[in-house]
Amino acid sequence: MVDYNGRLSTVYTAGRGMTADEVKRWTDAFQAHLPGERPLTLLDLGSGTGRLTPGLAEAFGGPVYGVEPSDRMREIAETTAAHPDVVYRKGSAEAIPLPEASVDGVLMFLSFHHYRDQPKALEEVRRVLKPGGVAFLRSQFADLMPDLFWYDYFPSAREVDAGMYLSLDAAKRLARQAGLEPADDVVWVHTELPRTLRESYDRLELRALSTFEHLPDDEIEEGFTRLAADADRDPDKQMPVHPAAMLALRSHPR
Repeated sequence: MVDYNGRLSTVYTAGRGMTADEVKRWTDAFQAHLPGERPLTLLDLGSGTGRLTPGLAEAFGGPVYGVEPSDRMREIAETTAAHPDVVYRKGSAEAIPLPEASVDGVLMFLSFHHYRDQPKALEEVRRVLKPGGVAFLRSQFADLMPDLFWYDYFPSAREVDAGMYLSLDAAKRLARQAGLEPADDVVWVHTELPRTLRESYDRLELRALSTFEHLPDDEIEEGFTRLAADADRDPDKQMPVHPAAMLALRSHPR
């Protein structure tokens, strides 16, 4: 498990932050699967520092609940990502502090692989969803991993990342067991903005990705040395952008 009360909490906002345009692209993607009326009540499950939570309130009218187990990440969210229609609460995916059938949508944004008990978490998601509500599983899938450029600098990172995630079929199977029906197709969302090699290095060097918590120190040091040299040599090189995978899971009527 990754400690988000320690070093990662100090670099997460700088290393994983989103522009307003990126947030809007995500909320537009969610809108395609949610009803058109407003307001909608949403849950950001594993909300971290709140990089998406206020944007959900703006797009769907609120209220939005950000549930986060890390005290430090939640404190940062309350300070830097406050919004009148957002409430941050301490809690876990396996014990969501909300009543049954209380939300129209649940966002699991790159948090699912951190859940200690994924089947139990999905059962909790279904419990808090209203009948017909939708959960969004924004995750990587072991059989659909993107070919990230920086894997070339950290040889074991690709295997580490793939080992964190379920395959697409396994994720769908767990969802169905919990009473959530996945859409047939993965939703591919194009939200990330292009960055130069220098910009990419500056973000990666913060090690805000949990992948780096699992890599040997010598591999990290060598990889960043090579990456820094390449960024100095060709700082304006445009790096490839990959679409993000997401599953929409609809709650069965009770």
